[in-house]
Amino acid sequence: MHATAVAKRVVLLHSGIGDSRQWRRQVAALGGDFEVVAPDLPGFGREPMPGEPFSFVDFVSGFLPGALVGNSLGGGIALRTALARPELVERLVLVATGFPDWEWSQEIRENWAREEEAFEQGDLDRATELNLEFWVAPEHRDELRPQVLRSLEVEASTPQPELRWPELQPLATLSVPTLVVVGDRDKSDFVDIARHIAGEVQDARLEVIEGAGHVVGVERPDELNALLRDFLED
Repeated sequence: MHATAVAKRVVLLHSGIGDSRQWRRQVAALGGDFEVVAPDLPGFGREPMPGEPFSFVDFVSGFLPGALVGNSLGGGIALRTALARPELVERLVLVATGFPDWEWSQEIRENWAREEEAFEQGDLDRATELNLEFWVAPEHRDELRPQVLRSLEVEASTPQPELRWPELQPLATLSVPTLVVVGDRDKSDFVDIARHIAGEVQDARLEVIEGAGHVVGVERPDELNALLRDFLED
């Protein structure tokens, strides 16, 4: 009979091209041994956009202490939370993570411009498809389409409040055990970000998942689940 993991909280933060449903495979895989929380971030899924200035870090801190896992937008928020409130973050997993003030490639900037143009024209279906075509493998687009469209509908119907961020601390000050994950088929920006973070954070390791693009938990769930379980149980 083998020992099971000590139950503890794991908070999953979704990407900007999804909502909490993005994590359904991880919730199922980890839920037996961990208290798994997968909230919708403000402006996504069932979480409305606040009507006043707000902080993603404050929002996420309300679900902690625990381990913090984030993909893309959620990864950037997880990183900022760990840097600002390290006493609340027991372990940190950054999956194809965003990074503040990154010098994005022309490919990324041109995609954002196309999507923004469609959004400003009120063509939310077109903006949704542009997002899916750029970020998601064809076989997973039907799953994520309603999630992406929902976030764009919320954005279009609600004035955008001011976002407040804590002062960004150097990566080298982060002492939380950190796992950095990226797919080998992701955009080069995110591979570079992963290497940068893994090289700067004191207690970090980098894992590259073969065959995965940007939404790793959807595209290669078994591989990501195995990495998460190993890291969280360690």
